[in-house]
Amino acid sequence: MSKKQILITGAASGIGQGIAFFLAKNGHHIIVSDMNLEHAQKSVNEIIQHGGSAQAVKLNVTSSEDVNNLVAALNKPIDVLINNAGIQHVESLDSFPMDKWDFLIQVMLVGVARLTQAVLPGMKSQNFGRVINIGSLHALVASPYKSAYIAAKHGLLGFSKAIALEIAENNITINTLCPAYVLTPLVEKQIAAQAKEHNISQEMVINDIMLKPMPKKAFIEIDELAASCEFLISDFSKNITAQAIALDGGWTAQ
Repeated sequence: MSKKQILITGAASGIGQGIAFFLAKNGHHIIVSDMNLEHAQKSVNEIIQHGGSAQAVKLNVTSSEDVNNLVAALNKPIDVLINNAGIQHVESLDSFPMDKWDFLIQVMLVGVARLTQAVLPGMKSQNFGRVINIGSLHALVASPYKSAYIAAKHGLLGFSKAIALEIAENNITINTLCPAYVLTPLVEKQIAAQAKEHNISQEMVINDIMLKPMPKKAFIEIDELAASCEFLISDFSKNITAQAIALDGGWTAQ
């Protein structure tokens, strides 16, 4: 596979960072973007120390100015966009602050549209592009107390289908990876929040809520997501588009 210029959002930690490390080891140039530039630079330093190629940028996906300035400043088009930036808030709708509800949608759905819109002209100009959304099992099923997150992740699937039809004549694909729980700092915070919401122990949240519906009873590993991204980047996946790809240990088979 030829080496690609890959922009990953929310790549200073968690899933985004793991994907960045994995793809950098395979020779791709990684643009590590995050709200926290210091943490993004630390990730870049680690990539470079291991012989990889990367650069750090501060990026607010809710800002059209930030997004457009980034794309304009690059010396070549983005080959692959991995929309990973995400946040979570666990609370019943009765008391869910609407400004926070809106912010989650802005980050995880409108931000995805904003970035995709910005990189598509460059992808079209070179007749190649891959857009990979890091969705969630919650793009396919629901859980209580996560209405904004689930609405955003469900929205990714409809968005991807619409855009796939718009760009079908180009060698560009758009797909959404839908993993079950990945043990990241974000999920660790969810465990604590759900323990409080349900008034149970964190161990019970893991065993009785998170992993109970999953036949394999195991968290998804970040490298599974990263390797799935690598496949979707390749020419072998050129006719896979508009798909929701579940990494769920059999959860949705039930």
